Amino acid sequence: MIIKEINCKTLLNKSKIEDYCINCYIGCSHSCKYCYAEFITRKMTSHKEEWGSFVDVKINAPNILREEIKRKKKGKVFLSSLTDPYQPIEKKYELTRKCLEILLNYNFPIVVQTKSYLVLRDLDLFKKFESCKIGFTITTLDDDIRKIFEPNSSSVEEKIKAIEILKNNGIFVYIFFGPVLPFLSDENLEEYFNKMVELNIDEVLIDKLNLKPGLWNSIRKVLETNYPKLLEEWRKILFLKNNYWDLLKKRIKRICYEKKIKYIFCY
Repeated sequence: MIIKEINCKTLLNKSKIEDYCINCYIGCSHSCKYCYAEFITRKMTSHKEEWGSFVDVKINAPNILREEIKRKKKGKVFLSSLTDPYQPIEKKYELTRKCLEILLNYNFPIVVQTKSYLVLRDLDLFKKFESCKIGFTITTLDDDIRKIFEPNSSSVEEKIKAIEILKNNGIFVYIFFGPVLPFLSDENLEEYFNKMVELNIDEVLIDKLNLKPGLWNSIRKVLETNYPKLLEEWRKILFLKNNYWDLLKKRIKRICYEKKIKYIFCY
């Protein structure tokens, strides 16, 4: 893992997801094979290394936020849009935690998106926010599939345990079911959403696989190595006109309606 400490000029930036977003790190060691952030990160930086093998640490992030927030209108902050705020290196640097402390001091609402059990470390802070939502990305309940597409993220079991603890402490928890992995994560939708009911999830967000430039090469390699029989099917879904995503949407809508699950489609 290539770790580089850098200084940033801005941190609390405008966002299309929420009012603002914060990214304390550039790159992500979770090494997710479908990650759209790879394309954006390479476009913004000079990184040529394999995705997941480098992380730039914005060591002055809390100091920058402390100054920026004084001049900003109060708004909802998303952590994070291009990285995981609780990837392993956060355990050492605690930049996310330090930024949360500042946001709490100014009473800014937060939305946190992660795949990491480490999020529980900051439960004490989450409980103090007037408005706090924690989102867990769970693309599948099958940990063997998770290991292939998200090799360094927390296991499915760890994610579920973290969700249970957050819910038991009164935290709003949503699940990001995305991207849906055709013929892999959509094979047991009933089981998936039954688990959401069991966990008393507040909301489920669903998204399809969005191909950014260069991303297909990464996905193709994964399929060739692990699911060669699915390669052609994925190619048809991603590159040719078909009704796969529309049919999937209908299936999920029906299941969520029957199970009284609040859902939002991102596509």
